[in-house]
Parts: sequence; C-alpha cells; structure tokens
Amino acid sequence: MTSPDPSQPITPLLVPETRPAVGQRIRTYFLTGVVVAGPLAITAYITWWFINLVDGWVKPLVPSSYLPDAHLPFDIPGIGLVIAFLGLTLLGFLTANLVGRGLLDIGETLLGRMPVVRGLYKSVKQIFQTVFSESGSSFRTVGLVEFPAKGMWSIVFISTPPGESVGASLPGRAEYVSCFLPCTPNPTTGFFFYLPKTDVIELGISVDEGAKLVMSAGLIQPDQRSAELVALAEKAKADKEAAAV
Repeated sequence: MTSPDPSQPITPLLVPETRPAVGQRIRTYFLTGVVVAGPLAITAYITWWFINLVDGWVKPLVPSSYLPDAHLPFDIPGIGLVIAFLGLTLLGFLTANLVGRGLLDIGETLLGRMPVVRGLYKSVKQIFQTVFSESGSSFRTVGLVEFPAKGMWSIVFISTPPGESVGASLPGRAEYVSCFLPCTPNPTTGFFFYLPKTDVIELGISVDEGAKLVMSAGLIQPDQRSAELVALAEKAKADKEAAAV
C-alpha cells in the first residue's frame, strides 16, 4: 500500500448537499400559507360577522326610505354600524347636558320602581361603569397566585378591592384584592376569590398579554417577559419557604 505524496495537494471529499424532497417542500409551503392566510381569514370573518350582526339589529329600526340600500341596486354593509356609532355618540352628548341628565334621571326612577327590572338594571349598569371606567382598576393588572396547590402558580386578573361590607367580614387586617382566575382555553370562565395583597405577585405585563398566555396554554409568551415570570415565581416560592422555616 503506497502512502500519499506529501508534495501533492490533498483534495477534500465533497459531501453532496441533501435537498429536501418534493413532498417535504410542498408541506412546508402549505403550512406557511396556512400561517399567513389563517389569521387574515379569521379576522375578516369575525369583522364581517360583527358588521352583519349590528346591521341586523339597527336596520329594522330605521325606515327603509332613509337607508342608502333603498336607492342603490346593491346593499352597503356597515350602515347599521355607522348609525349605531352616531346614535350612541349623540346619546352621550345629550346625557352630558343638563336636559339629557334630567331625562336619564326620570328613566332611572321609572326603572327603579319595577321589582325585577330594578335589580337587573342596577347590576348591569354597575358592571358597564366598572369595565369602561378610565379611572377604575378592574382587569388592568395581571398577577400570579399559588393555586391550585403549593408550588403551582396560576395567572390571575386583579380587580378592584372588596367593598366595605365584604372587607369587614374578611379575617385579619391584611389588605385584600379581588382576583379572577381564568380557565384555559376559554378565559371567560374561571374562579373569583379574595386574597391578601401580599399573596399576589403583580406582573409587568398587560391584560392582553395575560389573556393570550392563558388562551394559548402558555404557547404565546409575553414579549421578553417569560424569564421574568419564572424568576418571580421562584422568588415568591423561596420567600414562602424561608418564612415557613
């Protein structure tokens, strides 16, 4: 067996480049198309459904002769949505004035005399005032609580503190907060409870990011905050263990 001549250059072995098969490339292109078109299609469908829903509510309340559809050979979607927006804006403008406030007080007085409608109206009004209040703190903070067992942490939405009647009945002198623990993947269902403020770890993420985290079962993490969640949970766990000792 002859040894290679050191004076001759060594030719490297060329490894043939492996290209993906045709089926694999088609699958990749298809999944890429689904990722691009899927969110657009769902967004367009929900938007179209909402427009048609509002049109179905508002258009029957307007005389057909006042609608542009009666004078055109085709229907214009969104007319009901525009009319609803203008109507609600006008209602808010009138209510802000003295005359509108007086009419609103008269209407609320009449509703207050109806046994069943009275409680329903007051409850719904309070919910709307709390949710759409710019100064309120309802569902504007996301936190972590140790639930359902020790060492297990869950996302909660922190609401307003308990009222005077509820707060006076809670044990101890600790400051309590209202917490809503949403379920996955439907965050509209969950558990509501009061916890001492010291047992809740507030996170520096928005409610939208918290809702995405819950609905995706952790697949969609907050932007550059996943490490913060783990660090806060570990710190809280270590503090509780140190306090127990």
